[in-house]
Amino acid sequence: MIPALIALRAIIAREALRFVGQRSRFVAALVRPLLWLIVFAAGFRAALGLSITPPYQTYTTYEVYIVPGLCGMILLFNGMQSSLSLVYDREMGSMRLLLTSPLPRWWLLFCRLLASTAISILQVYAFLAVTALYGIQFSAAGYVALLPALVIAGLMLGALGLALSSTIRQLENFAGVMNFVIFPMFFLSTALYPLWKMAESSELLHDICAVNPFTHAVELIRFALYAQFNGMALLWTTLTGLVLLALAIWGYDPARGMVRRKS
Repeated sequence: MIPALIALRAIIAREALRFVGQRSRFVAALVRPLLWLIVFAAGFRAALGLSITPPYQTYTTYEVYIVPGLCGMILLFNGMQSSLSLVYDREMGSMRLLLTSPLPRWWLLFCRLLASTAISILQVYAFLAVTALYGIQFSAAGYVALLPALVIAGLMLGALGLALSSTIRQLENFAGVMNFVIFPMFFLSTALYPLWKMAESSELLHDICAVNPFTHAVELIRFALYAQFNGMALLWTTLTGLVLLALAIWGYDPARGMVRRKS
């Protein structure tokens, strides 16, 4: 038990030091969603003609609606970027050294996942602090209820990146896969527009958005910000995260996974 906790602390500290040393990563994590919030929101609102009245609160502006989606964007991009660094560590040999330790492989991967999720959560709350200055504020209960939602959503999206990284050996290949995964997941979700608006355009796109795991992660965050509980979103986000984590553990098993096939 003690060695496992020591490994957890060491991995989190290593990721934290790496994040602190990469200030541009933190700035990019804030600038990206703020750009969507300030610059693109006006165009999307005018183009979509949104007047949204969900069951939990009437949104006064489109900017307020997309804040949960932009929180999900931070989790998604950071989960992919963390997995990108994992591919880099594997090329440099440090990942191989970590996985050959006497601790269980699944625990080491889970520690890495927890570390990246913790960093993502810090970035989300920093973004929400900036949006509060911008005039978009939520209740204190919403900010508290948001934390477990971010943990679950962050673990799910981090597990997605972890599973993808187990199939790719070269750093340059993973960058292309990131774009192939990130943008369809983000745009085919409720991050920028509700499902009923998508249904007006295409039933097929509506169905794709409905089964997109990122949609459920965003809805989990959205309801949490208003101190509301969305059981269906919680169920699907948790189940998806467990499946993706299992695939990642299988993929990093040299006896059965993708690492052995590509060796």
